[in-house]
Amino acid sequence: MSNPNILLVEDEAKLAQFIELELKYEGYNVTVVNDGLSGLSNARESDPDLILLDWMLPGMSGVDICKRLRQTGNNVPIILLTAKDDIGDRVAGLDAGADDYIVKPFNLEELLARVRANLRRNQQDDPDLLEFLDLTLNSNTRQVFRGDRLIELTAKEFDLLEYLMSHPKQVLTRDQILERVWGYDFMGDSNIIEVYVRYLLLKLEAEKEKRIIQTVRGVGYVLRD
Repeated sequence: MSNPNILLVEDEAKLAQFIELELKYEGYNVTVVNDGLSGLSNARESDPDLILLDWMLPGMSGVDICKRLRQTGNNVPIILLTAKDDIGDRVAGLDAGADDYIVKPFNLEELLARVRANLRRNQQDDPDLLEFLDLTLNSNTRQVFRGDRLIELTAKEFDLLEYLMSHPKQVLTRDQILERVWGYDFMGDSNIIEVYVRYLLLKLEAEKEKRIIQTVRGVGYVLRD
């Protein structure tokens, strides 16, 4: 799971620099543009994970950018930054397609919290992403993270973990695991599952993290907290 890419469209130079530095400190990749037309063009071309979008911009307003992106089916999370705190203005921004808004001047911690929340909601809609507690698996990129820690897995370790994460809190029998992960015609050592579970545990708990793959004696294994 690579660091999210955030597009910041803000024409106040000092504010844009402040937000950019704080987002980069939090580990995000940030692109900054300072007018509406550049913002729309960049949003379409760079496919960011989230857009922080000022309402009042030269060239094109943030609300117009929202409308145009949504009209073309672009569902990127958008947070409007606005000095307009009237309820009618807020409704107008949300009706235009914004996912969230924050009124200037804003608290930095609140902004960061809204960024995290909107990124999480977007990830939950990703069919390639499996999550369980602090464990994240992307079946497309074949990357696994425990918190922010990237875990290097072999192909078979990944397949085993993916099967477990696809059935959280469900006890999977040894026969089910063998059939799904190793195939119908597997003729190898019957203890192969135990061996690979041990490999997984060593990697998943390398920094003393909580054990989430549990053995159900005489039956199989289950992913649970």
